[in-house]
Amino acid sequence: MSKIEKKSIDLAVLETLKKAQDDNVKTCWDRLEAQGPQCGFGQLGVCCTVCSMGPCRIDPFGEGAQTGVCGADADTITARNLARKIAVGASAHSDHGRDVALTLALLAQKHAHADKSAHSHGYEILDPEKLKKLASEFGIDITKSQEEIVKELSKKLLEEFGKQEGELNFTKRAPEKRRQIWKKLNIIPRGIDREVVELLHTTTMGVDNDYKNIINNGMRCALSDGWGGSMIATDVQDVILGSPQPIRGKVNLGVLKENYVNIVVHGHEPILSEMTVKAASDSELLKLAKSLGAQGINLAGICCTANEVLMRHGIPVAGNFLQQELAIVTGAVELMMVDVQCIMPALKEVASCYHTKLVTTSSKARFPGVTHVEFEVHDAYETAKKIIKIGVENFANRKKDRVNIPKHEMDLVAGFTKEVIFNMLGGRYRASYRPLNEAIIAGKIRGLAGVVGCNNPKVQHDYFHTALVKELIKNDVLVLQTGCAAIACAKQGLLIPEAAKTYAGKGLQEICEAVGIPPVLHLGSCVDNSRILTAASRIIEEGGLGEDLSDIPAAGCAPEWMSEKAITIGFYFVASGVYTIFGGGPFSVLGSQNVTDYLTKGLESVVGGRFEFCDDPLKMAELMIAHIDKKRAALKLKTTC
Repeated sequence: MSKIEKKSIDLAVLETLKKAQDDNVKTCWDRLEAQGPQCGFGQLGVCCTVCSMGPCRIDPFGEGAQTGVCGADADTITARNLARKIAVGASAHSDHGRDVALTLALLAQKHAHADKSAHSHGYEILDPEKLKKLASEFGIDITKSQEEIVKELSKKLLEEFGKQEGELNFTKRAPEKRRQIWKKLNIIPRGIDREVVELLHTTTMGVDNDYKNIINNGMRCALSDGWGGSMIATDVQDVILGSPQPIRGKVNLGVLKENYVNIVVHGHEPILSEMTVKAASDSELLKLAKSLGAQGINLAGICCTANEVLMRHGIPVAGNFLQQELAIVTGAVELMMVDVQCIMPALKEVASCYHTKLVTTSSKARFPGVTHVEFEVHDAYETAKKIIKIGVENFANRKKDRVNIPKHEMDLVAGFTKEVIFNMLGGRYRASYRPLNEAIIAGKIRGLAGVVGCNNPKVQHDYFHTALVKELIKNDVLVLQTGCAAIACAKQGLLIPEAAKTYAGKGLQEICEAVGIPPVLHLGSCVDNSRILTAASRIIEEGGLGEDLSDIPAAGCAPEWMSEKAITIGFYFVASGVYTIFGGGPFSVLGSQNVTDYLTKGLESVVGGRFEFCDDPLKMAELMIAHIDKKRAALKLKTTC
C-alpha cells in the first residue's frame, strides 16, 4: 500500500488526504510523522515534571538513575502521571455535566421575571417524564409544579459537584453488591469536584508514594465522573433537549452539499449546537443564503457534537475525530463552529488555506487570531443565528475550483438509549429487560460488548474499530457504541438493521430481525457511556445474570484511544467490574512492572475488572469473547445456543 492508503480504511478519508497533499496542507498524520521518534521516557511513563528539582527520568534499562531527585521511583512516577490523566479526563466530562446542570438552573428562572423578552435562550423541558424520574431519585415531591421541580432538581444536581459528605446520588443506581465493594475499598465517590482535587493533591511532590493507593484513588475519581458528572450530563440533556429515539441519518464527508452553505458543528457540548439546528431553519438566514446563490443551509457534525444532533434530529455526521481537518480540506465548508474537547489547534492553519471561517464559542477554548463569538446560554438562539449568518455570508467567498466533496456516505440508525432498549425488547405494555436477559441466558446473544473511544493517527484510522466489531457480532456479541467508535462503524454500514443479516451470527441475527435493530447500537456521544452503566445495572436488576456488574458476560474496549477522557472512562468501567481492553498503545506505564501488573492482573481481585492492552483487533475480539465465555461458565450458562 502507498503511505496514504495505510492511514485509513475510509475511502472518503483517503481521497481527501490526497487532496490535502496536492493542496500542500499538513494534517495530523503529517505532524505525527514529523514528531518521530517520540520520547521513549514519556511513552513508558517514567518522566517526572511535578516539581522544579526535575525533570527527572528513570532509566528503563536499570543502568542509570532509578529514582528522581526526591527519591520517587518508577512505580510512584508512573502511577502519579496516570492519576493526573484520570483527573483531567474526569474534569472534562464532569465540567460538561456542570454546564448542563447550570442550563437546567436557567430554566428554573424562566418565569421568575416579568420581562419574558429577557429569556431568548429557546430551551424548554422536552422530556417531562424523565424530569420527574430524576426528581424522584433525589427525593423531590413530583406533585409540585414543573417550575418548582426544575428549581429543586437543578439545585441538588449542582450540589453533587461540591458535596463534602456522603455519596454521589447516582451511585444508588449500581447493584448493591457493587456499592459494597466500593465502600469496602473506600472508593465510592463523594463529591465530583472533591475527587478531582483530592487526586491531584495526592500526586503533588511529597504526598502519596504508594502506587496502589494512588491508582485506587484514581478509580474513585473516575467513578465520580462515570456515576456522577457524565451521568448528570446525559440525563439532564435528555430532559432539556429530549430523550433520543431511534432515528435514521447519514454519515461521512459525502453529507456535505456542493450548492449549499455548509456549517459544521464540532466539539462535545450540545447546548449551543441544539440552537444551531433551530437557527439553520430561520427564514431570514435561508433567504440570505439563497440571495447569495446557495440552495439552502446544510448543517453537519464532527465528533461527539455530531452524535448529539444526530440522535435527536437526524443531522448528518461528516466524520469522527481524525476527519475534522479533512472536512475543511474539501473546500466546501463555509464555517466550522467549535466548543470544547478534541478540537485540534491545527484547525486554524488548515482553515487559513481555504475560505472556511473557524469560530470558537467557549471561554474555556480560545484560539489566538480566530473569530470568537461568546456563547451565552440565556441568549443561545440569537448567538446561534449570529454564527450561522457569518457562515452564510462566507458562501460568496467559496472557490469552486477548490471544492472536492468525496461521494461517500452511508445510512445509519442512532438513538438507542437504555429506555429505548427497555421498551423495544419488552413492548409497549410490558417494557422490560427480561427478553434481553433471556436471550443471553439462552445463548442467542453470547454477551455484550461496549466498543467506545477515539481515533488515533498511530493506527490505521477506523480499522481497529470495525475489524473488532465485525468479529464480535459474527460471534453473537451484541455491541453497544458511543462517540467516534460509533461513527467509524456507521461509515462501514454496521449501524443499520440490514447489517445483522450480512455480519451477525445466527443467534444475534435472529434477535435483531425479531426486534428490528442493528447488531451494533448507537448510544450517543462519549459522555453517554453512562447509559451503558445504567443499562448494565438494569440487567442485574432484572435477574438471572448474577448479582454484580462483574458477573455479566460483557467486556469493554477502546480500540483507537488517544484522549485522557478515554483513560478515565476505562477506569470507571474497570472500577465497576468490567474487563476492558485498550488498543493502539498502552497507557504510559510500562516503565513500571509493578504498576503494569496491578492494572492488568491485580485489579481483578480488587474490583472484579482489569485492563488488557492489545495491538491487534482480531486478538482483542478473541480476548473479549474468551472473557464473555468465562463469565457464562461461571453463571452455568451454555456457551452458545
